[in-house]
Amino acid sequence: MIEKVNPKHPDKIADRIAGAIVDLAYAKEDNPKIAVEVLIGHGMCHAIIETSAVLDEKDIEDVITRIAGNVTPDIVIVPQDTHLAKNQEEKIKCGDNGIFKGVPLTTEQKMLSVIANEIYDAYPYDGKYILNGDRLIICQSNAKTTDLKSTYPNAQINPLGDWTGGTDVDTGATNRKLGSDMGDSLTGGGLHGKDLSKADVSVNIYAFLKAQETGKTVNLVCAIGDDTIDGKPYSEIVEIAREYIHSVGGFEKFAEWGLF
Repeated sequence: MIEKVNPKHPDKIADRIAGAIVDLAYAKEDNPKIAVEVLIGHGMCHAIIETSAVLDEKDIEDVITRIAGNVTPDIVIVPQDTHLAKNQEEKIKCGDNGIFKGVPLTTEQKMLSVIANEIYDAYPYDGKYILNGDRLIICQSNAKTTDLKSTYPNAQINPLGDWTGGTDVDTGATNRKLGSDMGDSLTGGGLHGKDLSKADVSVNIYAFLKAQETGKTVNLVCAIGDDTIDGKPYSEIVEIAREYIHSVGGFEKFAEWGLF
């Protein structure tokens, strides 16, 4: 059983905004330290940003408008805590405590990812989808149920009827749809809105990729300040995650669908 939400779901809009702000920081520095939390809904977008990089508030407002449309931005920018910053002074080390579980994707999870992408290509509006064995549930806004039924005749579609979604209907927050982004993998933190020094990002990506490669579950734990995880220098894990983020087009693109 798995749920996917598409990039226009309010929670994913929040993830995408957070990711785009992290992209801004990486455009300023090779290894910025940044953490972004976004709450959006009903005409407002609140963004709290802890960052080592100097960011222009106008650039952040432009990101919010581009992704979310006509909403009022409420932006707070503060420097990263000095004690946390010292953790990274000598070399790249683990930036957080955490437990991480990478799990190979199932056929069902891969199938729903394909279906979700297909529907979103045709209807680029707020939507969420569940697959449980043979039962496919499609909740797609701004689409006629009859049109979707012709493509997916055996699916349960829009049980409450046609609907309009988005941030005028619902609120969204960063890292609220981790199941949609990670399948059966598990994290003690969140994937989105953080730089690569954060284990929530790099170790999650590493564990997930290793699980897909080996076909086995990967269990990892780390403490802030660790310089070795799974027998590898932490800096190597960061570079594996950096290559993955580059391969998908950056942190904002990564936030659209998560790891699958």
